[in-house]
Amino acid sequence: MSLKEDIIHESMKLFSLKGFFNTGINEIITSVDSSKGGFYNHFASKEDLCYEVLAEAQKIWRARVLYGLNEIESPVDKIIKLLENYRDRYLKDGEDFPGGCIFVTLSVELDDQYPQLIQEVNKGFVGLKKMLKRLLEEGKELGELNEEVNSNRTTEIIFSGMIGSSVLFGVEKSTITLDRSINALIDYLNELRKEKMPHS
Repeated sequence: MSLKEDIIHESMKLFSLKGFFNTGINEIITSVDSSKGGFYNHFASKEDLCYEVLAEAQKIWRARVLYGLNEIESPVDKIIKLLENYRDRYLKDGEDFPGGCIFVTLSVELDDQYPQLIQEVNKGFVGLKKMLKRLLEEGKELGELNEEVNSNRTTEIIFSGMIGSSVLFGVEKSTITLDRSINALIDYLNELRKEKMPHS
């Protein structure tokens, strides 16, 4: 791994754990055994580094959370797989994200102080909502979900549930609470499925 990649990965861990403001450049360069010169050879500022960290975190998020979705036919089962992946392959990854979901940490912390960075974080949230809504609408079209299911409202419930699970897990570090939260979303989704007609 190059020094630049090293800095990005270590910063991703530190930002996840301590946030953007509480992580100093000195702490980052100490963690990769480098110097300020080494840091500034690759990044103009900590903000510049944060963009690269977000891009890397997005790549990892997609690889983990969307894992195996293409092999599933049913749109509703795709959402369930996404929720299971989010829980097991992403949030429980103490190696890359020891403090929990980096996007949630940064979105709460950066608030209005870094609007460009917040915009970057928000892109991921918008993309996730779009995907959930699309899969719910496909589920309705295919007759997997009841016709009266409101795609917008259901998207908001699932999305908010995912973010809430992430925040709770970041605070409590309890896999029991995390499992319970995500399982509640999966149960909710299964309750929206059309009743299978009994075979005559």
